[in-house]
Amino acid sequence: MSSDYSYDEQGQFYPFFIFTLSTIVTLPLTYSLLSPSKDPEALAPRIRTEYKPEHGDLIQAQAKAHRRKQRKVKRAIAAFLGWAIMAGMLYLIVTTQRTTAKLWNPYDILGVPESSTEKQIKSHYKRLGLRFHPDKIRPDPAKNETIESLNDQWVELTKAYQALTDEEVRNNWIQFGHPDGKQGFSIGIALPKFIVSDGNGKYVVLVYAALLGVLLPYLVGSWWYGTQRMTKEGVQVESANSLFREYNDATDEGDLITALSSGVEFRSFLKGDKAESGLSKIESRILAKGEVTPYAGGMLDKDKDKLEDLESGVRRKVLALLWAYLGRVELDDPALNSAKYLVAPVAQSLCRSFTAIALAYGNTAPLLASYYISQRLIQAIPPKASPLFQLPHFTPDVVKAVEGDSKIHMSVQQFMDLPDAERKKLVIGKGLLNDEQYKTVLGVSQQLPYFEVSKAFFKVTGEKYIIPQSLVSFVVKGRFVPPGSTNVPAVDEIDLEDVDPAEDDLDAMLGRKKTVKDASGKIVTEDIKPVSPPITFAPQYARDHSPKWHVFLSDSKQGRMAVPPFTFTTFDKPIFTPEGKPTYHMQTLKAQFAAPPQAGNYTFVMHLVCDSYVGFDTKMEVTLSVEEASKAAQMAAEDEISEPDEDTIAGQMSALKGGPVAKRKEVADEDGSDDESGTEEEESDTSATNTDTEDES
Repeated sequence: MSSDYSYDEQGQFYPFFIFTLSTIVTLPLTYSLLSPSKDPEALAPRIRTEYKPEHGDLIQAQAKAHRRKQRKVKRAIAAFLGWAIMAGMLYLIVTTQRTTAKLWNPYDILGVPESSTEKQIKSHYKRLGLRFHPDKIRPDPAKNETIESLNDQWVELTKAYQALTDEEVRNNWIQFGHPDGKQGFSIGIALPKFIVSDGNGKYVVLVYAALLGVLLPYLVGSWWYGTQRMTKEGVQVESANSLFREYNDATDEGDLITALSSGVEFRSFLKGDKAESGLSKIESRILAKGEVTPYAGGMLDKDKDKLEDLESGVRRKVLALLWAYLGRVELDDPALNSAKYLVAPVAQSLCRSFTAIALAYGNTAPLLASYYISQRLIQAIPPKASPLFQLPHFTPDVVKAVEGDSKIHMSVQQFMDLPDAERKKLVIGKGLLNDEQYKTVLGVSQQLPYFEVSKAFFKVTGEKYIIPQSLVSFVVKGRFVPPGSTNVPAVDEIDLEDVDPAEDDLDAMLGRKKTVKDASGKIVTEDIKPVSPPITFAPQYARDHSPKWHVFLSDSKQGRMAVPPFTFTTFDKPIFTPEGKPTYHMQTLKAQFAAPPQAGNYTFVMHLVCDSYVGFDTKMEVTLSVEEASKAAQMAAEDEISEPDEDTIAGQMSALKGGPVAKRKEVADEDGSDDESGTEEEESDTSATNTDTEDES
């Protein structure tokens, strides 16, 4: 027995092979391109306004270019080529004529029916011998016959005759399907024979060498070194190292802007002649006298000194462009204005990297500085400048008209809380706003997602008291109340409760569902459908940005972080109606951490910081009360002592003395009792909390 390798000379098998390989690659690639995006910026609603800032077309062009880059054009081209190959192979599969292997059948070869007797077969074979025996027949050139072909034909007839008359040959045919017994097998290769025919072998070797020796190592190496070169925050390791060296415990907002200019990412669009061109012009503009700040760029004297201490080069130009962007300084040069808007998104990504460094050190001041610079980079507002610059059409003249000579800036909420007549008197006039611009200001303000904290407290799920090292939940209840909102409904006390899930409700315990009280006070579970806030209103920022809220606890005495930040990007209830009106639904933010190892009262400062809007932050004191485990058990046991029923003598005497009594229990079905059990305990299982809030500045 031997084996034989055969190639697909008719081209009927290799299209299936190539079609299958293309399908394995192309279908997942196509799905990744066509599947709905999970990017918050692509799914979130947008603030409704027609406002366009100066250079709005330039900003939008940069935003569109970034979105095109995010679409992964290379992947789309690869998918297109894959479908083209699949279509070509499918065409070959449909149009190529099939050749089927014919089974060896002695009856068909001899041309006799299978019902023939041995006598009839012998007689028919003799007649065939008179016609096809090599001694009786001559080759016919007209039929392309040769002596070899005639001999082969006679051998085939003889084998067929023997298979039907000779016992041994017949057994071979029955067992192995061939008169000669067991045959060798053939291995088919689904490649055209011309690929490996004489003279083409060297090209096949070259292709294999290119694929396995060049392309594959290049792709793997590029992926590996790319991952090693970038941090998980998406910045280059070299930039992260520079930020690490710039860090110190007293870093403020101005210091951080200087540190961000050290990122190597800026070199991608400030190469060659662009590295220093126009630097003197930028510096002259940002160092000019400002209308509401000492310098037009919004910097302080120490920031000016740091800029001038840098040597000329990419970093100095980047720092000058950052101050020009933050101060909204007009550079009167298309290339410089374009670069001014390009540096902000890069600085924002570097700012996230600095946040990670600040978290590792645990100091509050640098961490807050990174959050505040994030706000100001997105809104294009210098440090210490008025939050009113976030509003459309607000120029330095308008801000000065509103704030006057006050050294304390007015927040957007404070401005919108003014009576309408007073607001108009302040901002409408010559050199200020007109009526149409004022309407735009109101329209945008009333869509901004300001999170107003209603209550913040600590609890342990399923327990009434917090003991050392237990898993504590820090719960923040609040509503989105846009600045200038009117007819805001009062807070429902039921909404301020955090109801524990039932012990047998696995979905609620794992966070797949939430447990709440309905209007009648009955405990129910609801599906969690994450709701994204509107895309940040940031007309100067050349990116779509979904706002995030960071909640962390700090020790104000030591100036250090006590509980790391928890970041919230979605919420459990709609924020606005489809018409853009606020819903005022009570939202729940929840974070878990381990309680301190010793009992006592711990006072923290809660920081709730929005990374996208200036002045939309909240700072408040919260107190965590941790009880000794033995004392908590004793208090829980005392709470379980039942009060006398009101329809008993002891109950009536207790009522006359003004003591507590238990209401007469009504007969209820078993399911109803289960639904309502445990709700009374949840009313007082929270630590004391000071809910007086103040805006962070």
